[in-house]
Amino acid sequence: MTFTMGPALLFCPADRPERYDKAADRADAVILDLEDAVAPVDKPAARRHLIDNQQDPGRTIVRVNPLGTPEADADLAALRQTQYRTVMVAKAEDARALSGLVGYDLIALCETALGVLEAPRLAQVPNVVALMWGAEDLVASLGGASSRKDDGGYRAVAVHARSSVLLAAGAYGKTAIDAVYVDIPDLAGLAAEARDAVASGFGSTACIHPGQVAVIRDAYTPAAEDVASAQELLAAAAASGSGVFAYKGKMIDGPILKHARQTLRRAGLQ
Repeated sequence: MTFTMGPALLFCPADRPERYDKAADRADAVILDLEDAVAPVDKPAARRHLIDNQQDPGRTIVRVNPLGTPEADADLAALRQTQYRTVMVAKAEDARALSGLVGYDLIALCETALGVLEAPRLAQVPNVVALMWGAEDLVASLGGASSRKDDGGYRAVAVHARSSVLLAAGAYGKTAIDAVYVDIPDLAGLAAEARDAVASGFGSTACIHPGQVAVIRDAYTPAAEDVASAQELLAAAAASGSGVFAYKGKMIDGPILKHARQTLRRAGLQ
């Protein structure tokens, strides 16, 4: 089974099976959530729904409760009765615990202070395919009240955590997933944050509402003029035959050419 990550990952509460198909139709991949989106009293029913309403395992992630808890043990028992093999581990902190989940592709969700500090070790677990960070749980783990300032921008600690997880993922060749944007009506703010995620190196952005999917996809899709500029730059590099050359008044070297190739990859042209 080949899992298709895609740019827009949509959370769906696992206790709402009537939303499964709709979420799958709208997003690149669906995260069926057994953790925070489900009240404790509803978790047993959510696991039954997970088993009884199975979706495409190539486009479905299951978020389980923190490892080492009775809830996680029950989640994993339910998972064994499904074909799902891509698992998001909530509040991941222990690389050894992740290593014990044999047979699954794992997304380590770094959303506590310890989880962010452990991100480099989590990224080195062989079956970890991606790292994601979470802003609100992180700030809560520190005793704070909000990850964002009054102007909507992240507080310094959240910026640090976001960058740390991105760097850990990149250092070990894993995909980095950006956190959800919780202000659902603010599509302009989501668009700006998603564009920054793309420019910074994130491979996907998670979301909590179907209306956010198109905005994220648009941010991850290079504009036609950017594709044309990348193609022209790479053609000029091939014609120059030099490692470093001048192009339109700018010095061009290897890293700049990598940026151009990445633009073409996101456009599906490489």
